[in-house]
Amino acid sequence: MAELAYDLHMHSCLSPCGSEDMTPANIAGMSALKGLDVIALTDHNTCRNCPAVIENAKQYDILVIPGMELNTVEEVHVVCLFPELKAAMEFDSYVYEQLQAFPNNEEIFGRQDIYNEKDERIGTEPNLLINATNIAFDDVYDLVHSYDGIMIPAHVDKNANSLLSNLGFVPPDSRFRCVEIKDAGKTKEILLKNPYLGSCCVVHDSDAHYLEDISEREHFLTAEKEGRSILKALIHQVE
Repeated sequence: MAELAYDLHMHSCLSPCGSEDMTPANIAGMSALKGLDVIALTDHNTCRNCPAVIENAKQYDILVIPGMELNTVEEVHVVCLFPELKAAMEFDSYVYEQLQAFPNNEEIFGRQDIYNEKDERIGTEPNLLINATNIAFDDVYDLVHSYDGIMIPAHVDKNANSLLSNLGFVPPDSRFRCVEIKDAGKTKEILLKNPYLGSCCVVHDSDAHYLEDISEREHFLTAEKEGRSILKALIHQVE
């Protein structure tokens, strides 16, 4: 086991709200400069830049967890992480079918660029990826579990697109075991108001859309530096 510095929520240039500088090579390089051991790429409703980030991070000995920030039908954002790329890409295919299709307007929302491992742009996604899907929050746990992954309600302290802001409560039949609080200073307040979350592992991520916003070496988890070990730690460790 090792103490691993992490940032498990960041966006590449495939997310329309992500900077065009957030290419796979740049993400890997900046994560190395920040001293991170483990990162996850979690673009909106897609995993298609994960392969390129994984390849670019190898030169820095950074483990990349393939992931996605799923937008549910209620507009709740959920970080979904997978132990292997194959499962993530299969999940990607399923989610794309559930995406409420609407053409992207690059002048309004931004580009949605797909990159290869050489950091070359090889395509553009035509449908707007920040749209809601037809997947209900109550169905996310079983759905992600069927792909061998875990779900993490994203930035629950935010006033928009979060479990607490959009649903207003933690569903009584919830089974997720990890939750993300973006502002670490709000952790105690959030956990006191929501007892279920107090039994969960708490992670603090950057939700970076720009290179400079990627986390510094300040948040740690204890695990082997391997995908399944990371996910296991996230659902068993309690801060």
